[in-house]
Amino acid sequence: MSEAVKDMISQALDQDFNNANKTFGDVMTIKLTDLLDQEQVRLADNIYNGVEPDDENQEDIMGDEDGDQLELDLDPEDGDETEEDEEEISDEEMDIAIDEIEDELDFEYELEDEEEEE
Repeated sequence: MSEAVKDMISQALDQDFNNANKTFGDVMTIKLTDLLDQEQVRLADNIYNGVEPDDENQEDIMGDEDGDQLELDLDPEDGDETEEDEEEISDEEMDIAIDEIEDELDFEYELEDEEEEE
């Protein structure tokens, strides 16, 4: 374990979260820079030296053996509330409800006009 990671852990344990956050950012910057440098070397080797990409190395970089994108399961789990639990409203009932709301709004608007005239 690197010294920076040890420092970050000790800062977190001491509840010095501001410095731990800064140290974490520094560690991630170093790791990302190292990864970008490795990719730059691999790409330059491929372009200028004609070296074919290594499948094992690609697997490590991509994190997925076959290169397929992972799918996110958006279906609700059993026991979760679903749309089936909601009450179905027919178009006719929806129209009636909308008419009632419009009537109420018109009534309130008329009351406001009368109050302003007084």
